[in-house]
Amino acid sequence: MTPPIVKADGLSRSFGAGDAAVVGLEPTSLSIGQGERIALLGPSGSGKSTLLNLIAGLDDPTGGTISWPGIGSRQALRPLAVAMIHQFAALIPTLTVAENVALPLRLGGRSTEDAAVRDALLSLDLAVFADRLPEELSGGQAQRVAVARALAQSPTLLLADEPTGQLDHRTGQATLSAMLDHVRRRAITFVVATHDPDVAERVETLWRMEHGRLIAPESVAAA
Repeated sequence: MTPPIVKADGLSRSFGAGDAAVVGLEPTSLSIGQGERIALLGPSGSGKSTLLNLIAGLDDPTGGTISWPGIGSRQALRPLAVAMIHQFAALIPTLTVAENVALPLRLGGRSTEDAAVRDALLSLDLAVFADRLPEELSGGQAQRVAVARALAQSPTLLLADEPTGQLDHRTGQATLSAMLDHVRRRAITFVVATHDPDVAERVETLWRMEHGRLIAPESVAAA
């Protein structure tokens, strides 16, 4: 039996202490299997980013446990096994577009770097910008570079936090299509946090979040 990519039991996160403590995530148990594609839908402040950061191993829980049976230890998550697309691009300003996309591959010592970078840039219509610096890009172009950087890794687990929030509707849908095509062809486990129902309906499984509480999953018709 294939182990889950992520497993959590009673996972929770609070910020602050005492009477000033704010609950970001109520105790949550979940399991994410190999190749699953999940949309985490909820309004701003519902706990989506908190949960994603815990799943990514970027933050420590204040309660419960989380593990990555299908990957290994927390130390094995980076630089290649887990990729996360944040709401803002966070590109390195002194590196070109192609160098930004290649960075995780170089850190991970992956030998197919050039082909992976080229394919990721082509899939997002960014090849013409390969030699530009981030300061020469629009905000939307920079965000697509961040998506390309994650896709080039072909990680075991891809997490995306409002990845189309900085894009217009048409570009956002095209970017999401490129992401979904990539993860489906490579059987990558994918979790996308969004407040946009148009994004959520493109993914097979829907999880809802309200006030730091994860609602039971439901299946949706993906397109």
